[in-house]
Formats: sequence, structure tokens, C-alpha cells
Amino acid sequence: MALKVHIAGKLVDKDDARISVFDHGLLYGDGVFEGIRSYRGTVFRLESHLRRLYESAKAICLEIPMTIEAMADAVYETLRANQIQDAYIRLVVTRGSGTLGLDPNRCGHPQVIIIADRISLYPAEFYDKGLEIVTVSTIRNHSAALSPRIKSLNYLNNILAKIEGLKAGCVEALMLNSKGEVAECTGDNIFLVSRGRLLTPPIDAGILDGITRQVVIDLAREVDWTVLEIPLTKHDVYIADECFLTGTAAEVIPVVKVDNRTIGEGVPGPHTRELMDRFRQETLSGSRE
Repeated sequence: MALKVHIAGKLVDKDDARISVFDHGLLYGDGVFEGIRSYRGTVFRLESHLRRLYESAKAICLEIPMTIEAMADAVYETLRANQIQDAYIRLVVTRGSGTLGLDPNRCGHPQVIIIADRISLYPAEFYDKGLEIVTVSTIRNHSAALSPRIKSLNYLNNILAKIEGLKAGCVEALMLNSKGEVAECTGDNIFLVSRGRLLTPPIDAGILDGITRQVVIDLAREVDWTVLEIPLTKHDVYIADECFLTGTAAEVIPVVKVDNRTIGEGVPGPHTRELMDRFRQETLSGSRE
């Protein structure tokens, strides 16, 4: 069965899903997106993802031409059309077709695209044995120039860091902010376990306010773990007992080496494994939000 894509208000075959070459999403990265997961046919944290999508759009003065409720219905319609229970869903909203110039007022109707397909970001062995990552020289965009809370179509900052990490032989890379503090990885948030406490950079470190990040924080606090959102440095990473990453596609994945330095015992630690298990249970709870 050909994959169906929801575009311009209707479902079409993947090969027929097209946008104009004058779309400002293509020309300038002018637009916003969300990556979402469904488990057993239920979209995980859909309300939170849609809220962030619409907030990102509002922040760049982009009016999404449908209500949040209609967008939620379209997501489920796309899932059903593709007969996929466990899917990765990509929502894309572009500024729309315009002219060869930056002026967004010269664009037409914003374009809404919904893709539902399968994804496998990392091999299963990485979840069993842990990732090795490297700190890259590409710093995270300065939050005073572009808010990291806007999930925009322009991901060049992350892509450059990803390229640097891949050239170093790592599938993921750690980015620092302009102050030299730990920010996030190219596609994931980062957590440390140190002396029984769960540590993660605060939002004002220049990070995306990750949905999975918040789920993990909530899960940890439910069992009375101490969770601190505080500025971190590479020193904190190197001396941590455990390290793991979180993201919609990655879910919760352990890290056992950073910059060729072994973290803790060099294997996924007990706190990480417990959160991995509890997160998997959370995704199967059957709740839309």
C-alpha cells in the first residue's frame, strides 16, 4: 500500500505530495514542525505537541489555517489511512508559496503537511549497551538571536553539529551554548545522574523544551527523585554516574562515553534503565495526553 500524506487538506499518495518551489519553507526555512509518536494507535502527548506547534507558529507570526482540534483529527485520519499503529508523525507548517524575497506578507496560504511513517532512529544494541557521543565545536544558536523554543524548519545549526559528530564517528553529538555550558544534543535533550540526583540543563541554557524531557522529569518526581534543572558544564558530564538522552524519536537512550571518557561504569546505569522501563510503560498507557 502506498504511503498517504495529508497535504492541503486531503490525503494523497506520497509520490503526489508536492509543494511549490516558491514555498518559503523551502526557500528560507520559514515554517515550524513537530515530531510525534504513536503507540498502538494512540498518539503520545498529542496535546502537548500541538500546543508547542501552535506556539512556535504564533512566535513567528504564522497563522495555521486550521484549529488545534481539526489538526488532531487530521493526525488520526493520516494514521488510519496508513494503517500504522506505531508511527513517527511529522507535522510541517510552511509560510506558503511566495516571491523570491523575504517578505512573509507576499506569501499565500500557509501549507500544512502531515506525514505518518515508521522510524528506527538507533539500533537496538545502543539501548542495551549505550551510546558514545562527542562534544562538537558548533555551538547552539544564541537564544537572544533565535529562541530555541521555536521549533522552526531551519535546522542548519543542528545539522552542522550532526555532521561534525558523524565525522568523529558518533551518531549523536553534544552542543554547548555561547557561555560554554551544556545545552543539548543535535536532536535530543541530555540528562545526568550524579550522587542520586537527576540533572538537566534549564530552558534558559538555550535548549528546546522537549516533550519527552518533561515526561521523564515528571516520572522521576513521581518516585521522589531529586530533579535539578541547573547550568551544567562538561566537567559535570565527565564526572557523572550516568548519562542519557531523551527525544521523541530516541525516547530514552543511555550514553556510556562522552569525548572518549567513560561515564560511570561504562554501561547503562540503574537510574537510566528504570526510567527507560517507566517511559515505555507510559507510552503504552493508552492516554492521548
